[in-house]
Amino acid sequence: MVMPRKLKNLNLFNDGNTYIGQVAEVTLPKLTRKMEDWRGGGMNAPIKIDQGMEGIELEAVCGGFMRDVFNQFGLPKHNGVMLRFAGAYQADDTGTVVPCEIVVRGRHEEIEAGKAKPGDDTEFKFKTVCSYFKLSFNGETLVEVDIPNFVEIVGGEDRLAAQRAAIGA
Repeated sequence: MVMPRKLKNLNLFNDGNTYIGQVAEVTLPKLTRKMEDWRGGGMNAPIKIDQGMEGIELEAVCGGFMRDVFNQFGLPKHNGVMLRFAGAYQADDTGTVVPCEIVVRGRHEEIEAGKAKPGDDTEFKFKTVCSYFKLSFNGETLVEVDIPNFVEIVGGEDRLAAQRAAIGA
């Protein structure tokens, strides 16, 4: 019987600085296609026309005050912050640990410092909107999206290469 690979541990890096022992949770980016219904003459039902991707976001929850996140707030560059998620996924049937890495570049859209109450846990949350995304699993790049450079590589195929060529980019 094959068992699923489950996340056993994680770390988050912010511009190379480790958040080990500080990061509690990471909401990994959701990859979403923008679809538009199209039903033309002679069609009995609509089909979805792919109009590209929706925006990419990463959210994190940390314990305590995260000074460097505040220092990065309002950066003028769309790719001013680099975050790297490192996850250890393990299957309980084999015990094999497989690394998963997600690298994003973007800027912080929201910072929520949480409630300040002595003796209570403090949750520090932030959301980063991303202009770059790369997902690697066990050393293999599965998806790489570079929005400003019009690159979308999935399974080793650059799905936007023909469009870039058509517009002379």
